[in-house]
Amino acid sequence: MPRNMLFLMTDQHRIDTIGCYGDPTAVRTPNLDALAAGGTRFDNCFTPTAICTPARASLLTGYAPFRHKLLANYERNVGYLEDLAPDQFTFAECLAERGYNLGLLGKWHGGVRRNAADYGFQGPDLPGWHNPVDHPDYLAYLEEHDLPPYSIRDEVRGTAPNGNPGNLLAARLDQPVEATFEHYLTTRTIEMLHRFAADESTSDTPFFLATHYFGPHLPYLLPDSYYDMYDPAQIELPRSIQETFEGKPPVQRNYSAHWAFDTMSPEDSRKLIAVYRGYVTLIDEQIGRLRDAIDELGLSDSTSIMFTADHGEFTGAHRLHDKGPAMYDDIYRIPGIVSVPGQSPQVRDEFVSLTDFTATILELAGEDAAPAVDSRSLLPLVRGEHPEWAPDLVAEYHGHHFPYPQRMLRDARYKLVINPESHNELYDLELDPDELHNRYEQPEVREVRNAMLRRLYTLLRERGDNFYHWMTSMYPVGETDYDPTLSSF
Repeated sequence: MPRNMLFLMTDQHRIDTIGCYGDPTAVRTPNLDALAAGGTRFDNCFTPTAICTPARASLLTGYAPFRHKLLANYERNVGYLEDLAPDQFTFAECLAERGYNLGLLGKWHGGVRRNAADYGFQGPDLPGWHNPVDHPDYLAYLEEHDLPPYSIRDEVRGTAPNGNPGNLLAARLDQPVEATFEHYLTTRTIEMLHRFAADESTSDTPFFLATHYFGPHLPYLLPDSYYDMYDPAQIELPRSIQETFEGKPPVQRNYSAHWAFDTMSPEDSRKLIAVYRGYVTLIDEQIGRLRDAIDELGLSDSTSIMFTADHGEFTGAHRLHDKGPAMYDDIYRIPGIVSVPGQSPQVRDEFVSLTDFTATILELAGEDAAPAVDSRSLLPLVRGEHPEWAPDLVAEYHGHHFPYPQRMLRDARYKLVINPESHNELYDLELDPDELHNRYEQPEVREVRNAMLRRLYTLLRERGDNFYHWMTSMYPVGETDYDPTLSSF
């Protein structure tokens, strides 16, 4: 089994902007397409939660968010923990004990008091949710290569409900591609790859090297050539832009206003989507540089490559931007590609999770994956086996800007979302793939709804996710086999 691993991760990446997952003529991603064509593409890969820090903590630990308890991005924290517990299991500690070189270039976003180095990763400490363009190592890189400093113009913003300028969504970057943060991260990764390759050749030291790009997270800040790469006139707006929010949790309408969607024109939306696609292509080109470096160093036969994202992005879908308290596939379905040397290319439709990459990493390293308690290795699927696999998956959400608990059950046809303080949601993804029509209250789906309620209730109880206590008294989940008061008197 190849021991080396290159782990590639993007942030807020829509799955339909990758050629092999969507329309290859709409967005040019030849390098990710080639990676998928030579490996295993997972078509039903989902994030455990569509928020950066808790999703990344689940990848590091193999724990669901409710279990590792790092539930919010610290910049918008609403009172949750800001770091993992000191004794929390991580795959990094296992790989370090096995003698791996560990490297991480890019977004960490995994806590406040401890950074990637505290978990054993080499690389500059790059804090925050977006490209830290004032970081000393980035500034040194610009100076090393005689490149101009960061500067933006032509900012794109809507108007916030209080009349102030809305959040920055996009802008033109007055730098060449070589000066972009994406090119910088790739160059630093290649430099570390050379060091790790030398260690492997002299001392047989394996490596785990991760590049976590901050993009294509908004704001989309790109050089003109990428900003204008795709013609807005050729962009089809998402069908869910017809969203009315009727029968939906009111928070979705509020979140649309927060992102000032209705204060911008359809032409603005088309341009934002076009710029987002340019961002995706920029990152794809950098991934191509990394794959070329693997080949040039003679590491192709000894290095597994994985690609995924922490969650998706709305880019106007459902009249929303960013991510937030709405469990649509736009932000919960993510890319999942695993390329292991010697394994045949294929496409799998099992329901898998970002969290499953943890056990996959451990198994590739020859480690026991059992401590990653909410993770299951993808390697049997990569090998073309057909093990028994769950027909659905659970996702969760705890808040961003404000507490907002949600749980989701997603199977091949239906999606159930429980919103304790608002309207629950049920979508028939076969008849309504854009999730525009909430059918939860419709009598003709009562049987489906009740079956999914019982299934979600059972899965939450099996996990130990105490959200199930709300469901015990509120929904037809069957007779209880415990005292809901949790007291024996």
